[in-house]
Amino acid sequence: MLYRSMEQIAREADIITMPSLSRRDRLERWAETLAWQPARLCAITEVEHGSRLERAARRADHSPLTVAYDDPLLRAAGLRGDTIGDAAEFFGLSHAQLHHLVCSCHHGLTMDPQATAAQVRGLTQRADACTAAIITLAAVGAYLAALTAAAALAGAL
Repeated sequence: MLYRSMEQIAREADIITMPSLSRRDRLERWAETLAWQPARLCAITEVEHGSRLERAARRADHSPLTVAYDDPLLRAAGLRGDTIGDAAEFFGLSHAQLHHLVCSCHHGLTMDPQATAAQVRGLTQRADACTAAIITLAAVGAYLAALTAAAALAGAL
């Protein structure tokens, strides 16, 4: 096999680099692709049953996860398949979040794509609220640490 550097390859071919997508960007893109769907989607059955490996392997044709996997941008960003496990890893969602989002016990056998898109968007909003709360708590903690240090210094003098 002949080794070539990126510079050598670039002289002979166009090199396209895909920007990495943040978790929020991935979820937003998934919500967009769901909102574009003209027909109802299939829910995935028994998401909560079976071993961890069995649950991770669950999938259904024409499910919200299939819609995500059918999107070239999400695949290029690293989505490996349309299973519960692939979605959990790629979108950074817990099994419980995916269960609530795609399981037939919550939605029946079919799902409205626009309602599912709204649920996915809700996940991004909750993540933003959680991040803001963490930043606020960190700032309050730093403020209290500074007050404690100042009080300790004042007591030492």
